Formats: sequence, C-alpha cells, structure tokens
Amino acid sequence: MCGITGFLDTRREDTSAELDAKVTRMSNAIIHRGPDDSGVWVDSAAGIALGFRRLAIVDLTPTGHQPMISSSGRYVMVFNGEIYNYADMRTELLASGVSFRGTSDSEVMVEAIDSWGLTKSVKRFNGQFAFALWDRRDRVLHLVRDRVGVKPLYFGWCGNVLLFGSELKTLRA
Repeated sequence: MCGITGFLDTRREDTSAELDAKVTRMSNAIIHRGPDDSGVWVDSAAGIALGFRRLAIVDLTPTGHQPMISSSGRYVMVFNGEIYNYADMRTELLASGVSFRGTSDSEVMVEAIDSWGLTKSVKRFNGQFAFALWDRRDRVLHLVRDRVGVKPLYFGWCGNVLLFGSELKTLRA
C-alpha cells in the first residue's frame, strides 16, 4: 500500500534535524501503510521535507528505497501506487541511454520525468498513483494524483507550511 507525507515550510527557519524529526513523526503516523521500509529526505535551505513508508511489492531490494532521487540529482520523489506500463517505459528509457540502479516502477517514474518532463510523463503513466516531486533546480513542489484519484493525497496549509500525506493522520502529526 505504501504511504507518503511531507511539507514545504516557506519560513525556512528549521534546521535539517528539526525537519527530519517532524517528517519522521508524520511518516510514523502511517507505519501500517508500509512496514517494510521508511525514508526521509530534507533540504533545510528550501524548507522541504519528504517522508515515505514502504510496502515492498515491485522491487523488493534496497534499490526501491524512497525518497527516490533521479540519477541527475534534479528530482526527489515519494510515490504511492503502481505504474502498470513501467516495464515498457523502462525499455524505452534504456534505449535512449538512461541507466537504472534497480527495477522499481518509482525509479522509472523519476527517470521518465527527468528525461521527458513532468507533464508528458504523467500523461504516459498508466496506473494508480499519488506522488510528491521536488524539483531541486527550480525549487518547486509538485503534488500529483492519477486521473481517477484512486490513491489518496491530502494537503492543506497551516500558516506558512504546506502539508501533505496519504492520510490525514500525517497532517495532524
């Protein structure tokens, strides 16, 4: 099932350790969504924190760990769901020179976005998904859901902080 969470604090006052502690608390609120692994990624200069709880299904190895960083280092993503056509997309990306560390659909997604752009990639994703994508170069956070909205993604502002997560529990935490 997996679970994602995080926030963007526009005040940018917290240290990396403080951001890490907050997003870890948010992630732990949905431990039932992903007992196999967890991960956090923070950038205190940008005020961004991403958290993830993993239920390993597609790639059971550590190469499926999230948050997932694109090979260029530009994008950081947390993803909940499944992309049914990821194998075909992976083959196409390999043919264009993209290399992969593992076999997860999340890695295919982040590399597709890095290669083809966000809009074109999302249009090609066939599946059920919700993800948060941080663009480190442009310093933009994208929150994306599949066309039908199968996977949950809650979000809202609390003062200067944009909060998001797979469950409302993460926002309360």
